[in-house]
Amino acid sequence: MSFSERVRSAFRRGETDAVVRMSEAEIERAQAAGDLAGEVEARYSLARVAIRGGDLRGGQARALEALEVALRSGDRGLEERPRHVLAGVARMSGDLLRARDLYRESIALNEELGRPEMVNSEYHNLAFCELGLGNLDVARELFAENRERVFGNGWADFVPYVCVAGAALASAEGDHARAARMIGVTDAAFAAIGQVPDPDDAADLAKMRAAALGSLGPSAFDEEYARGRLLQPREAFGDERR
Repeated sequence: MSFSERVRSAFRRGETDAVVRMSEAEIERAQAAGDLAGEVEARYSLARVAIRGGDLRGGQARALEALEVALRSGDRGLEERPRHVLAGVARMSGDLLRARDLYRESIALNEELGRPEMVNSEYHNLAFCELGLGNLDVARELFAENRERVFGNGWADFVPYVCVAGAALASAEGDHARAARMIGVTDAAFAAIGQVPDPDDAADLAKMRAAALGSLGPSAFDEEYARGRLLQPREAFGDERR
């Protein structure tokens, strides 16, 4: 298994300390070997750790370091992950207009690189920007298109994020009972693949959870959440159409 596979798997499992140790060692190794790709991956991983810990400024700094190495390499493919992080930092900082532009640029880059799963991922993030900007119809359409691609292509690792989107849309529409149910579906979907949400999605989930708890109260929230935990994702979205 490559460093990239190992470090990304550790991050998705929430093993932050392991990611830091692995990444710091990889930077040292990569610099000694002149392996720019390895150095980019390691600096990108440290950026993600900083963001997960709430240090957006630190995450941005690490991502800019990774982007500088990527640009030096001349390999456009190495630019993709640092640019993704910089867009995420803008989104989490509340600069949604800049984030929207950065995600659009990232989509174009991933299309150029022939990476359809990454294109889908950035459309997911773009939809959250549109939602935050109050463009509910645009967000709803983007979320539906993403859901169709994920289920149609069998992209299992992205199913939980489709569920995050379902919860976000329900919350934005003021349907907090459904939001609570979809949060339950989301938590179960992440548990099923042994992962935790990416930092930006985790932050969104926390806001939705707080809004649903505030609207429903703990008892009603727990009831809807428990119902969601028992639903399969496709079943949950079938329920949405009824």
